[in-house]
Amino acid sequence: MTIRDVPDQHRYEIHVSDELAGFVQYRRREGLIAFIHTEIDARFEGQGLASQLIAAVLGEARSAGVAVLPFCPFVNGYISRHPEYVDLVPEDFRAEFGL
Repeated sequence: MTIRDVPDQHRYEIHVSDELAGFVQYRRREGLIAFIHTEIDARFEGQGLASQLIAAVLGEARSAGVAVLPFCPFVNGYISRHPEYVDLVPEDFRAEFGL
């Protein structure tokens, strides 16, 4: 499994055996990344790939010191279930996302 940023398509992709298994779309601004949509191909559903993808991209955001806006319901739900990532969402926006 590999995860890579594809900036020209505004998304991170997750590949399994060199096959695209899914992605999370984003929009970037200086110091901020907004996650818009997460999608996993039906052939790869139920394997936890979306969670692995989101954990990786949130970890990368933390390492880069970038704030996160979880517009994507899956990303928002992931952060809700893993409160160690709530601090990535700017405090002024947490209530808007139910965090």
